[in-house]
Amino acid sequence: MALRPVLLIAALAAASPAFAQETPPPADTGGDFAIVGAGAAILPDYEGSNDYRFTPVPAAAGRLGGFNFQLVGNRLSVDLLDDGPGPGWDIQAGPVGVLNLNRTSIKAIEDTRIKALGKISTAVEAGAYFGIGRVGVITSDYDRLSVTATYRHDVGSVHGAGVFTPSITYMTPLSRKAMVGIFGSADRVEHGYASTYFGVTPQGSAASGLAVYDPRGGWKSWTAGVGGAVSLTGDLTGGLQLVAGGTYSRMLGDFADSPIVSVAGAKGQWIGAAGFAFSF
Repeated sequence: MALRPVLLIAALAAASPAFAQETPPPADTGGDFAIVGAGAAILPDYEGSNDYRFTPVPAAAGRLGGFNFQLVGNRLSVDLLDDGPGPGWDIQAGPVGVLNLNRTSIKAIEDTRIKALGKISTAVEAGAYFGIGRVGVITSDYDRLSVTATYRHDVGSVHGAGVFTPSITYMTPLSRKAMVGIFGSADRVEHGYASTYFGVTPQGSAASGLAVYDPRGGWKSWTAGVGGAVSLTGDLTGGLQLVAGGTYSRMLGDFADSPIVSVAGAKGQWIGAAGFAFSF
């Protein structure tokens, strides 16, 4: 069983996929339920940018017939294993799908050099995740420590490569009305991803003025984040919640050295998000 807690529905899950495979709210009985949310996030114009913009973030999560599902922004995942409620070990496994929207809209990019490189089509990435967590670790029967690994691959021909993401997450309720979470993750990508989003072809160099660059695949970045939720009505198991959080990511290796990052952008990026979620 692996369900996003309320705090991530409109905020942190939008900021990082590491928050996308986590726990049910306090007092989970193992029955069906749903959480829907909406919020706004401030995020870089593109992966590696030093310019920022606002974007809306829709989200939904729930359990139906013993299967947990999560839809957050451009990411959908389903946990096919039901370990039951309460303290103990929690094994998670299931499919995941992502629409990679990086640089798919020229209008959303401020930097003229990146605009000149041209639009990249939306990549449809599909794969699976596996994780193991422990519910009831330190503070109560409902806090949770989880380690997850996700692999997804472009099913089309946009970048034709895979992305591997290991992550670790800790979440704890402070009461029936508030909870917090922290996480860390990293992305390792294959060459096709690297060259598509961080490479500069001779034609792109002539158009943008950026140097020709062909990065290898490898560890692309690490990310750390924190967030929380507070109930405005009811408690975390039902009612309206205010959610907020943020992440910081740092580019690594060839990706940090790409002129798309080192010249036109920045090695570090922040994402912040806030919104409302309703659980029932």
